[in-house]
Amino acid sequence: MRALDVDDLAGWLAEGCKPEARWRIGTEHEKIGFLADSLRPLPYDGERSVRRILELMAGITGWEIVREDGLPIALADPHSPASVTLEPGGQLELSGAPLASLFDTCRETTDHLELLSEISRRLRTGFLSLG
Repeated sequence: MRALDVDDLAGWLAEGCKPEARWRIGTEHEKIGFLADSLRPLPYDGERSVRRILELMAGITGWEIVREDGLPIALADPHSPASVTLEPGGQLELSGAPLASLFDTCRETTDHLELLSEISRRLRTGFLSLG
């Protein structure tokens, strides 16, 4: 048996690649919520909470609420694989749809952040994006 060389490995990787016409890029954007007046972490429940934000976002966007034990934990776009999820540390994550270009992901992320900012102003909450 002969040893593999660089061309063998490159060929093996190339076999698993999609054609360029099917290349996509997706966004993952996490942010940590807080109460603007106290800077305390955003609670799950209550008038100014993660739950309330998810419910308001669903009402505005038409995205479906995903529940666990009856409680909202995520939103799912009924027209694409995009979602907004509550992560284990309490942060919200936009998992964007697979899109054709960075310009498309920029538009998707900007739309999401503008909606979140509008809701946050109404509820007197804020979000810190890290990473």
